[in-house]
Amino acid sequence: MSAKGRPEREQAPKRVSAEGNSTIRNAKGRPAAPLTERLTGCYTGAVHDVLRMMGHDRVALPPAIKAIAPGTRLAGPVWTVSGHIDRTKSRHECLLGWCTLLAKAPRGHVVVCQPNNHEIALMGELSAQTLAARGVLGYVVDGGSRDTDLVLAQGFPVFCAFLTPADIVERWVPDRFGEPVTIGEVTVTTGDYLLGDRDGVVIIPRAAAEEAVTRTEQVMATESDMRAALLGGMDPVAAYERYGKF
Repeated sequence: MSAKGRPEREQAPKRVSAEGNSTIRNAKGRPAAPLTERLTGCYTGAVHDVLRMMGHDRVALPPAIKAIAPGTRLAGPVWTVSGHIDRTKSRHECLLGWCTLLAKAPRGHVVVCQPNNHEIALMGELSAQTLAARGVLGYVVDGGSRDTDLVLAQGFPVFCAFLTPADIVERWVPDRFGEPVTIGEVTVTTGDYLLGDRDGVVIIPRAAAEEAVTRTEQVMATESDMRAALLGGMDPVAAYERYGKF
């Protein structure tokens, strides 16, 4: 419902969420749930399909990138980091660089790391514990993770391409923070949104995020109606013609 006809002083001010987006208002004019919360209620398949209909094709990270704990769900705005192998670096230089990464990771974001190697782990027990304590939502890496049982016990969401005991010491340093990275065919930019579940990880361009989530919520509502119709015996062709999807 619009505020038309109400005195100026009664109109609710436009609020800004901690994510940096204007608070979305529902049909009754009340603030809707923040975008991260709403995105958590979606699933990657529906978001992927909506983004494709919106003209965004390369949005799914490589299928090797999976949650270390099946059933993990992760959603939120992205903060990016990249790095590279450098075997000339000392133990001190590598660990200082890694601690700098942990210190820079912003609260309320998902860290997305492109380490530019498939040799070593870029996440472990103490790092996961540190990020969680600092309010980081989760971690996605086009590389490895280790200390798996200990990370699982903490419940910190980690998506990675493989597991290995090998660490970063005298091997790897970060080189860019908050700048675009490419994972597979997807370019990921700080401020984009991310959704991860059992099927994998989808990146939602920042400019399209609010519309994509709204459309996904509509699609999921339609799917619920269609599911009920199919369970009630509706012919699949008739269901497709009626609901326009399958």
